[in-house]
Amino acid sequence: MTIRDRGKMKWQTASFIPLAFEMTSKMFKDQARTVKPLLDENQTEEFDLRIAYATEYNQAVKLTVWHKGFTHDISGRVHYVDPITHELRIEVKPCEFERVAFDSIVGVKVLN
Repeated sequence: MTIRDRGKMKWQTASFIPLAFEMTSKMFKDQARTVKPLLDENQTEEFDLRIAYATEYNQAVKLTVWHKGFTHDISGRVHYVDPITHELRIEVKPCEFERVAFDSIVGVKVLN
């Protein structure tokens, strides 16, 4: 009596495993998303005052920015406040700038 082996076919069903790992990591990442915090007028005015102070006295700021469900921090000096496009230009490194929209800022802290 001979054993009938399927050969390579018996390993083809396991080809879904990398896709399953990718799907579970995406699921856990989606669960970590947060809703954008609602800011009232007093908080936005306080942010404006802190940014104006940091700009005038050339102080570094730490901005907490909300983007697509996640918050991250950007530290640097305020280079320019653009009222037309509603953006801040932050100098993170010498001669390296990052643009941040006013609407995405959820926290401002002036660093010494």
